[in-house]
Amino acid sequence: MKTAAKPLIAAATVLVALVLASLIYFLIDRAQAPDPASASILRPDSRVLDDGGTDAVTIVEFLDFECEACGAYYPIVEELREKYAGRITYAVRYFPLPGHVNSTHAAIAAEAAAQQGRFEDMYHRLFETQAEWGEAQESRAAAFRDYAAQLGLDMTAYDTAVADPSTEARVRSDFDEGRILGVGSTPTFFVDGTLLVIERWNDLETAIESALRG
Repeated sequence: MKTAAKPLIAAATVLVALVLASLIYFLIDRAQAPDPASASILRPDSRVLDDGGTDAVTIVEFLDFECEACGAYYPIVEELREKYAGRITYAVRYFPLPGHVNSTHAAIAAEAAAQQGRFEDMYHRLFETQAEWGEAQESRAAAFRDYAAQLGLDMTAYDTAVADPSTEARVRSDFDEGRILGVGSTPTFFVDGTLLVIERWNDLETAIESALRG
């Protein structure tokens, strides 16, 4: 009886350990996630590409630099930024999708550039080169470092920022808050605080025009 009971005891021990590990992971993840009551679409540390002032229509895009749909929308966004310059505030937030190997690496590279006031330069470079590294199954962090060097960034500061856990935590905080706000795919746009459901290519412009008429 004692011999027969040993496998049951071992299995029970493993089960208890797994339950405890899952509980600890859940509690840690919950503690690190933003409070739903304090979730904001636009935060003071969000990366603003255009600031149209207090009366401007505010657009916030949750994006993934590796996402093909984001890459396809990139030239549309750039046209709209030019067309509505001075009348819109345009900001972006990170939402690296788990299925993309390099989406977090790219976001970290953009955030490291942002710490030197060069976010927009890296933003453009990542989208303009997406076809070269997107969907790669291995890290392309070295390529992103090359982009930083080509942009003339302080590479010591860049490397320090990339290695600093707080940089990835900054990216993660956008992702976590995005989930609370209902973001599930990219690109996701909020226009003056309202989640925009994209069905046609011109839906974003239509929403901007509607908000401007307001």
